[in-house]
Amino acid sequence: MTSMTTAARPGVQAGLPSRGIALILGAVILFVVMDSLGKYLGARYPIWQVVWARYAFHMLLMVPLLASGRVIMRPARPGLQLFRSLMLVSVTSLFYTALQFMPLPVASSIGFLAPLLMTALSMPLLGERVGPRRWAAVVVGFAGVLIVIRPGPDMHPAMLLPLLMAVCYALYQISTRVLSRSDNSLTTLFWTAIGGLVISSAMLPFGNWKTPDAEGWVMLVSLGVIGCVSHMMLIRAYAHAPAAVLAPFTYTQLVWAFPAGWIVFGDVPDAWSLVGGAVIVASGLYVWHRERVRARAAREAAAV
Repeated sequence: MTSMTTAARPGVQAGLPSRGIALILGAVILFVVMDSLGKYLGARYPIWQVVWARYAFHMLLMVPLLASGRVIMRPARPGLQLFRSLMLVSVTSLFYTALQFMPLPVASSIGFLAPLLMTALSMPLLGERVGPRRWAAVVVGFAGVLIVIRPGPDMHPAMLLPLLMAVCYALYQISTRVLSRSDNSLTTLFWTAIGGLVISSAMLPFGNWKTPDAEGWVMLVSLGVIGCVSHMMLIRAYAHAPAAVLAPFTYTQLVWAFPAGWIVFGDVPDAWSLVGGAVIVASGLYVWHRERVRARAAREAAAV
């Protein structure tokens, strides 16, 4: 679940909004392809091996950028960059593990709780004011999660994994927001790759390496390549259009996740999962709407 990443600097001026929308729609489709590959590979190889491939081959694609000198390798806040990488590796690991026990659209729906958690955490961690309407949207979003997971004696424990993933992703997003004030977006993209590679490589000895066949290598390489390209597309999208324009289009990930889960894996979520997912998405879109209202009010107040 990487579709909600805002790696560009806040306040960037819109260049070509239509191009930004096209780029983010393409990135979202690639995210679904990557998640589908992660689910497929996770059933055949140890999860940590899959996570390692995700970042190892991502890092290989960064080599030309490093050679060009466009990437500033030394970040202003290395500790926060490492924490951000740790959160993203945790997101990848938790999500790929969860996909072994539940349909892709169900895990994706729960994962979209992250923007609501980010809203809730922005007050204690960023000192931002969260009004009663946005708090209400957060509560409704949690109600949507309860509809999806349906707590009770019959609930599969793996249902908690995408919930933990959403927490890690919210912390990752907040870290991205803070780092955007001091570090170049390409520097952050580089540290996404190198941090993820170091952390996942450190975990490899604790798993049982399974040597891939030719098809397995192609898919593992594709996982890393798609991860890198999709993040680059996301960065370029935010260079052409502001987050307020692009945010709603990230939710199209669920539009693609449902047919992907059905066609590729034969996963058909039940009616309650669909209802809960709709509640979570509606809550997230309302929070986005309130952000736009607050931003417009701030601009009008500044113009007076």
